[in-house]
Amino acid sequence: MADVVSAPQPEDLAGLLERARHWCAHDPAPAERAALSALIEQAQAGEAEALADLASRFTGPLTFGTAGLRGAVGAGETRMNRAVVARATFGLMGYLNGIVEEPRVVIGCDARHGSADFARTVAQVVAAAGGRALVLPAQLPTPVLAYAVRDLQADAGVMVTASHNPPADNGYKVYLGGRVAQDEARGVQIVPPADRLIAENIAAAPPADQIPGVPSDDDGVLEQPEDAKIVLLDHGVVAGYVGRAASLAGSQLDADISIVLTPLHGVGGQLACDVLATAGFPEVQLVPEQAEPDPDFPTVAFPNPEEPGALDLALDLARRSDADVVIALDPDADRCSVATPDPSAPGGWRQLTGDELGALLGEQAAQRTAQEGDPDTAVLACSIVSSRQLARIAAAHGCQHATTLTGFKWIARTPGIVFGYEEAIGYCTDPGYVRDKDGIGTAVRVAALVAQLRSQGRTLCDALDDLARRDGLHATSQVSFRVSDLQLIGDAMARLRQNPPTVLADSAVVEVADLARGYAGLLPTDGLLLRTERDDRVIVRPSGTEPKLKCYLEVILAACDGRVPRDAAQQRLRQLEKDVSAVVAL
Repeated sequence: MADVVSAPQPEDLAGLLERARHWCAHDPAPAERAALSALIEQAQAGEAEALADLASRFTGPLTFGTAGLRGAVGAGETRMNRAVVARATFGLMGYLNGIVEEPRVVIGCDARHGSADFARTVAQVVAAAGGRALVLPAQLPTPVLAYAVRDLQADAGVMVTASHNPPADNGYKVYLGGRVAQDEARGVQIVPPADRLIAENIAAAPPADQIPGVPSDDDGVLEQPEDAKIVLLDHGVVAGYVGRAASLAGSQLDADISIVLTPLHGVGGQLACDVLATAGFPEVQLVPEQAEPDPDFPTVAFPNPEEPGALDLALDLARRSDADVVIALDPDADRCSVATPDPSAPGGWRQLTGDELGALLGEQAAQRTAQEGDPDTAVLACSIVSSRQLARIAAAHGCQHATTLTGFKWIARTPGIVFGYEEAIGYCTDPGYVRDKDGIGTAVRVAALVAQLRSQGRTLCDALDDLARRDGLHATSQVSFRVSDLQLIGDAMARLRQNPPTVLADSAVVEVADLARGYAGLLPTDGLLLRTERDDRVIVRPSGTEPKLKCYLEVILAACDGRVPRDAAQQRLRQLEKDVSAVVAL
């Protein structure tokens, strides 16, 4: 996501115009060349808005890191466009060619603006650079790409998606596998040093129009050449994914449940319905206004199931149809959120937090592992900003627990993992086949759990209360600060490190840990952990994908005489939120 950039000073204008003209001269896309050329003319004429716009497009290359690339679609070096995608793919192939001969790269894309064109660019550059491009059918979820990397034994995977970012954005996500990655790392997103080495190759790439294979037309169709350097895959891989995901349901005592599902205008709707029907859950109602892919996401302010209001249409349909559960996928269907009937909640429905669903699925995985006979080597994993409850669940069933850095690039490569999650509604429920978060696989696991509980006359709320009575109530929330100037985040982190709070929610702070120095065996990462005498915990860290400072809060309260103290926990969370907001002061 591009930062807000002011118009350049006169002494900077000549350099800006020179960079922009050079980029424009080598942009392979006619439409983007024309748009950029017009913008340059307006900026040269002194139009203030054009100057600021041009400056925002040339503040430096779009950074390639462990999240790959993300940015607004448009012309310029800080935007997502054919030239940026071509240079990224050239760099990726330089890295892969240095390790293996004729790298096999599987390629997928969602339905965002530019996705099909960018996927075509990836395929043609891969083929021209000596690789073999295995191209999935268009408009598929990210978990299918992650599945395909392992299923096809590909050396790498590229997914063109910006997940749940705003409509203007697109992105480029890289997985390694086959001969390039080992064991648990096969089919997982890149981590250091691969990201750095790929970035170095990208920096050394020539201008985009000098890269072999880059398409120069705006409306071309990807074709399969006779030399088999580009292979247009049929739906066989998709069918394999459907069968595997459906198998996660196991045997059901009562599969006759009613599900309302929304893909939030993304690419997961029909495929999720197919998977659920195959798993024995045919009674699925898609939210009609959000059922079809639409890159403009017209019914939501922000296409993320966690955002306030995103589930409103789904909840309205669930109330009208007396559904048993609401399942929401994000636009590329790698994340999943769930709402359940709850008479005590406003409107009679309660949307679970990412940590609550993580606890339910973690308990489900631990029980399954114990039943299958060897829990000692099974690992439940979660990120450091997720709830500490998963560790207690693992201990209750004799399983192991691992805490990782934030992101599935770390969670999914945990040795021995049988389940992993992060609080941002991402769940790895079948790591043997999809070594990433998978919203559709999660939907199947949730449907199976709802069916099992209903056969016992119970609900997801009842299951959460059972866990709270056994493990203590772990209540979590988050405070986020979105900024237009990233320097504000760095300044806030510096202030907190220099002068951390001594009291939070009327409890003395007894631990202050700078995660940048490493913590509990983890690699250094930018963040600060605070823990109070009451065992409340706050972690403050910059977002890895958005211009946000995030604060993750958790309180733990014991049940008393079988009563779960939810009101008391919410009161304490609200006090924590107030205190943390005052300390961060953004």
